[in-house]
Amino acid sequence: MPDDQGFQREDLRRRTKSFALRIIKLYGALPKSTEAQVIGKQLLRSGTSIGAHYREAVRARSKAEYISKVGGGLQELEESIYWMELLTDAALIASQNLDSLIAEANELIAIFVTLANRAKLN
Repeated sequence: MPDDQGFQREDLRRRTKSFALRIIKLYGALPKSTEAQVIGKQLLRSGTSIGAHYREAVRARSKAEYISKVGGGLQELEESIYWMELLTDAALIASQNLDSLIAEANELIAIFVTLANRAKLN
């Protein structure tokens, strides 16, 4: 289902892929403690699946499927923020190291919410 809501499809593909790559680099830089690795793996899973959900949404065969895939991406974004908050709240990584990643996640959330809402209205 095309997303002609004013967002450039390629730009969002690039942003979600860039976000995933940043998550991968973050995971590689985490301390090797059990706590950091367990939380990091959760973040790795959620943070790298956002772009996959978006790509699936673009290829959706129906409006309902499109909305579902965009909703899946939203869930993964919220989960990613949760894991990043845990990393900082548990003092496993300095919060300033995650500020720009969390900001990007929040921007992506705003975009995905807009995509879902506009699809529901059309």
